[in-house]
Amino acid sequence: MSRERVLQRIREVGIVPVVRAESAEEAGRAIAAIMAGGVPVLEVTMTVPGAVRLIEDLARRFGAEAVVGAGTVLDPETARACILAGAQFVVSPSTNASTIACCRRYGVPVMPGALTPTEVVAAWEAGADMVKIFPCSAVGGASYIKALKAPLPQIDLIPTGGVNLQTAADFIKAGSTALGVGADLVDVKALREGKDALLTERAQKLVEIVRAARAS
Repeated sequence: MSRERVLQRIREVGIVPVVRAESAEEAGRAIAAIMAGGVPVLEVTMTVPGAVRLIEDLARRFGAEAVVGAGTVLDPETARACILAGAQFVVSPSTNASTIACCRRYGVPVMPGALTPTEVVAAWEAGADMVKIFPCSAVGGASYIKALKAPLPQIDLIPTGGVNLQTAADFIKAGSTALGVGADLVDVKALREGKDALLTERAQKLVEIVRAARAS
């Protein structure tokens, strides 16, 4: 899938589940449940044991059916390993110019993290395709995204932190391109209780919320 098509798909779906788990098996169950809920975009974080191998497995199994990315990527070496394993986009909680350059070299979308207007613009000027605003809930949530978008309408923002079923619509209406959703969707406690269907239900609701918020 081309870089442009990956970005288009992320924009269309509007939801980027941040998959954190204590094992690859647990992460795999979360991914299966989320995909069943209609979200074919997946960010596997490097905090998952065996994350690179999991990305390789997911890329092989799902092919063009899902957009599989790597999250919590802090350096170009890790970015390259993930890309070679099949990652179709790379996300980081911070901005590292060498990581951005690596992703650009391989033609893979990169979404570094930033918080202040200065950081957001610096990430964008360094070559970011989209900028992850993290931790967004700590600085005002949806109202902060709205404030950033006023002077920076040309930059695609993905808020992460504090995005859930109650706040998702506000984030979209504030101008978010897509939403990074972590523990409120990838609910490890529910998985351990055998409630995988709860993740599917939440994914379905998020899809509906994003669609309705955009329509309004």
